Amino acid sequence: MQLQLVGKNAVVTGGSRGIGRGIVLALARAGANIITCYRQEGEAVRTLERELKETDGNHHLIQADISSREDVERLVEETRTRLGSIDVLVNNAGVISHVPFGELPLEEWQRVLDTNLTGSFLLIQKALGLLSERASVINIGSRAAVAGIPLRSHYTASKAGMIGLTRSLAKELGKRGIRVNLVAPGVIDTDEEGKLSDAEREQYRQRYQHMIALARFGRPVEIAGAVLFLASELSTYVTGETIHVDGGV
Repeated sequence: MQLQLVGKNAVVTGGSRGIGRGIVLALARAGANIITCYRQEGEAVRTLERELKETDGNHHLIQADISSREDVERLVEETRTRLGSIDVLVNNAGVISHVPFGELPLEEWQRVLDTNLTGSFLLIQKALGLLSERASVINIGSRAAVAGIPLRSHYTASKAGMIGLTRSLAKELGKRGIRVNLVAPGVIDTDEEGKLSDAEREQYRQRYQHMIALARFGRPVEIAGAVLFLASELSTYVTGETIHVDGGV
């Protein structure tokens, strides 16, 4: 049994930044052919495209909003045309905001749930016909789903929903040999932190770092390591599981 994914076809949503980008590059470097989607054009998309061109394999970037049924259908059809089948499906695309519950607009609740939870439902359902025998579906959740975080009730609810979706699909799709698992990151150092002011960044670090046994934030490549395990032959008898990658919160 090995971790190499040479010749495998992988689809990763939200792959241009942060955790998604780390997953895309790790899968590509392990030998997989990659289709990833992004919502907005920008430098992150251009640099990822350059990196993938320098990596062996059949790789494509497609603009798609995972909360849109039409975009999901187009993404699946592009995958059918370009790769033919899916061996690894990673539902990573997500959004977050920080709003007191009493002030949380219905529109913002729906935006977060539609992207983080409904988008995964749509993509898995539309991609069922392309999933190969013994395919691996990997949902990216959050440690917040079981911990709860103030100002993020909508985000936490969406990630908790992913746990239930994962467990149910593992049982429903298992007869086809399809495995469905969830990776739950803790606090990960991504470019989102760069949007904070110096004072906000320091407050952010002080708030969370003391909670972590390893006394540091995680890196996208460390989430990608868990995804590689679940995508590979090393995990052929693992399904319905939530793997926390949180440094020991």
